[in-house]
Amino acid sequence: MQDRLQWIRQAPESWCDWEAVRGGLEGHALVAARYPQAHCHVHEPQPRMAQVAAAALPRPAWWKPSRWLSQAPDFGVPPDGSMQMLWSNMALHMAADPQQLFAQWHRALAVNGYVMFSCLGPDTVRELHSVYAAQGWPAAGHAFTDMHDWGDMLINAGFAEPVMDMERITLTFATPERLLQELQELGCNLHPQRYAGLRTPRWRQALCNALQAQAKPTANGSELALTFEIIYGHAFKPPSRHKLGAQTEVSLDDMRNMLKAKAPPLQS
Repeated sequence: MQDRLQWIRQAPESWCDWEAVRGGLEGHALVAARYPQAHCHVHEPQPRMAQVAAAALPRPAWWKPSRWLSQAPDFGVPPDGSMQMLWSNMALHMAADPQQLFAQWHRALAVNGYVMFSCLGPDTVRELHSVYAAQGWPAAGHAFTDMHDWGDMLINAGFAEPVMDMERITLTFATPERLLQELQELGCNLHPQRYAGLRTPRWRQALCNALQAQAKPTANGSELALTFEIIYGHAFKPPSRHKLGAQTEVSLDDMRNMLKAKAPPLQS
């Protein structure tokens, strides 16, 4: 995802990492290194994750010169219209109301600012869904949104010229236990019809047996595969457009933005 920043013509003066812990602190460091002079803002909606981010991205002590030389991040909800770039890695597919999330991103961005995000697509862990279906169990996870639908939602939220693409990545595991550990670290099953109670050790063993039956032989033994569809998207916030009538009210801020409107920072 960080490679796609080469498409941006102008470096942002300020940017927000939305759910930096879920997106990966290593990825955060790559973006911060690319834009060392840009002011950084970190937003973590969950208090537990906010504590992790604050501990991992501390401010320099007040008496150290690095406090004035480095761009230590601020924390909390970014002020409306304050960010030139909003960065969200692997958070969108976990949102209960993605359209509300798009509206939050739109408010946080300045005019001609842009959002860059990634999320999981519909083909993610299709092998696991097949195993669950064959066993007659409830769905293994909630359905992920197609990238074309994300593009439509971006436009409905007020963004312009969304660009979407995707890739599929296959991860392999030596044992069912290692596969399940990876899934547990990535997230949880949010399907409305998921099994409501706790599973037993006997059920877990049945799941491991069913997964092992799907293993494919290799030169080094056998391995289990999981597919992950990764969707990437970016779009920019255009100037407000007002329909003019016999009498039209336009806020002073919108008038300034319309007068100072410039070309968007994304290349076509």
